[in-house]
Amino acid sequence: MKTSDIIIIGAGPASLAFARHFKGSDLTLTIIEKSPLDDIARPSYDGREIALTHRSREIMLNLGAWQRIPDDEIYRLTDAKVYNGDFGDALHFKVPKDLSILTSIDRLGNLISNHNIRQALYDEVKDLPNVQILTSQNIQDITTNENQALVKLANDEILTSKLLIGADSRLSFVRKKMGIGAMMNDFGRTVIVFRVSHPLSNEGTARECFLYGRTLALLPLHDKLTNCVITLDNTQANEFLAMNKDELALEVQRMMGDRLGKLSLAGTIHHYPLMGVHAKTFIGNRVALIGDSAVGMHPVTAHGFNLGLLGANTLATLILNAHHNNQDIASTALLQKYNTRHQAHTRPLYHGTNLMVKIFTNDAKPMHAVRDLTLKVSNHLPPIKRWIAGQLTGK
Repeated sequence: MKTSDIIIIGAGPASLAFARHFKGSDLTLTIIEKSPLDDIARPSYDGREIALTHRSREIMLNLGAWQRIPDDEIYRLTDAKVYNGDFGDALHFKVPKDLSILTSIDRLGNLISNHNIRQALYDEVKDLPNVQILTSQNIQDITTNENQALVKLANDEILTSKLLIGADSRLSFVRKKMGIGAMMNDFGRTVIVFRVSHPLSNEGTARECFLYGRTLALLPLHDKLTNCVITLDNTQANEFLAMNKDELALEVQRMMGDRLGKLSLAGTIHHYPLMGVHAKTFIGNRVALIGDSAVGMHPVTAHGFNLGLLGANTLATLILNAHHNNQDIASTALLQKYNTRHQAHTRPLYHGTNLMVKIFTNDAKPMHAVRDLTLKVSNHLPPIKRWIAGQLTGK
């Protein structure tokens, strides 16, 4: 029977970020991952570009991960525009004046490919003497009691710890085994992602257009390279996925009204089912949830990994403080403090995002007018725009 202070189930980016907080600590951590080592040590490009807030950048800088990402693969997100039905009038978000005047912030945020984030965090964690990563491991059972958590692997080996962390996806095995319920929303939609090159500048502007029957998001990378995110009903997905590269580029060019000129696909095409999830609580007896196990967001507001990173930072900080004061790192009081703080960050955003998606993807004719009115009114209400911009920047 092997013992660690903390066992983490899952080796995704939130898990690795959490583990990296313990560099220099005498607390021991064991990460258990079902995928093979190569998938963790050398993650492949998966089409996903992550919009990171300034708060997330600060956390990653403190973890040493930001410095590992090549400068030319950190993409500037200058501003953002939201459209309804076509690329006509837009709700426009820029860096708030108070931030641009009082700080050095010159952009809403940064876009970084998911595989680069995972790689940077893994490289920070892999050689830590107090962190062990077990890959290609399946879990047979999980139990907890007043004193410890026990994890039984498929080979019947048992691992114990003071605290168990679930970081194992939106369909979390840990969450299910610990009897933690969740609000789940299967949107019945598919996300298709790919990069396109084009002759005209994207101006560093992210564009979200709620077209009728589908949503098109354009995420600026290099000046003439953009990541396209198409969200559409599952019934339409096969039609898009059956297109060859030229046909798909032409269809997207038509969808955006030739705004960037002639498009050419620049890489591979990826697709994912769209599901949102929010655990009813992020804690149990000697158990805490982080990352997508705690909350998985609809990508329209780009908060997913930002919340995962924030949750990992919140929980790790509480644990380190408790350990420094010789307190139980899995006490009910500590875990409840984490749950209260992180729920306050995630719950309003989760429900607010789902409400926005419901309004802007409802193609009933009366809703067209409601959406137009919402965008026009919001454009002339500085407090609302400042609040939304604050959510985008993390400031």
